[in-house]
Amino acid sequence: MRLSVVVPLLNEEGNLRELHARLTEVLGGLAEEHRLIFVDDGSTDGSVGVLREIAQGDGRVTVIRLSRNFGHEAASTAGLDFADGDAVVLMDADLQDPPEVIGEMVKKWREGFEIVYAHRRKREGETWFKRSTSWGFYRLLNLISDVSIPMDTGDFRLVDARVVGALRECRERDRFVRGLVAWTGFRAAAIEYDRPARKAGKTKYNPVKLLILSLDAAVGFSTKPLRLATAIGFLTMIFSLVETASIITQKLVWGIKIQGYALQTSGLFFLGGVQMLLLGILGEYLGRIYRQTQGRPLYVVAERIGEGK
Repeated sequence: MRLSVVVPLLNEEGNLRELHARLTEVLGGLAEEHRLIFVDDGSTDGSVGVLREIAQGDGRVTVIRLSRNFGHEAASTAGLDFADGDAVVLMDADLQDPPEVIGEMVKKWREGFEIVYAHRRKREGETWFKRSTSWGFYRLLNLISDVSIPMDTGDFRLVDARVVGALRECRERDRFVRGLVAWTGFRAAAIEYDRPARKAGKTKYNPVKLLILSLDAAVGFSTKPLRLATAIGFLTMIFSLVETASIITQKLVWGIKIQGYALQTSGLFFLGGVQMLLLGILGEYLGRIYRQTQGRPLYVVAERIGEGK
């Protein structure tokens, strides 16, 4: 068995040596051959220096250094593009994805599952806000998505070489890798694990980045927001017609004097807000079409380090 491990990272200097040591120990007992692919996504700390040191001492390590920060999803894609072997493990470098769990993944893979994802049973060191927004994100995403995406899971997973081959054909720019993995439709299984707190450094996903990722996931896997926009427009039109009919009836039939300034003002603000919402939904889809038609690469490699090159 040949196994590759892909680790996208940004400013993880404090975690890399321990991660490499634990991966080496775990993989030594699992695979006849293994390869570690670290993808540096424009780190500004000492991560690249640590990776050079690791690669010099371990010929199974390859470092892909991107020319700038292209984002976690693009860095994950770069690693998958360079990976080989019978199966590939995708994981983060913050040690919240314990390397020791890979053994359970390989066991499931040998049972015939082509996708094995890690389901978070417990999440240590995370705020109530982060846990609650994550819980809501997955459930809302599955509500509107055309693809069933496993809930309460990150990118930590093992995928068969056939899945990797399918992913390489998916070249959309606004990416959500865990959604793309589910989209391939291969046979999947879950394992549960307790997610420890981050060892060192800070999370790279602030609320703004999480919001952008949520939009990529929602728009990239469903046209339901467009249908929602149509439904909102239709209901607004019906409401306006009913309100107009009510005013005409009260004034002309019953002779009731109506002071309509407040109603008109609030109605204008309401309709303006609805229009801006609908334009925003349309803009999200149009913006993605525009970026996709530019045909730019998903990432640019500045340097490859290690014997694996």
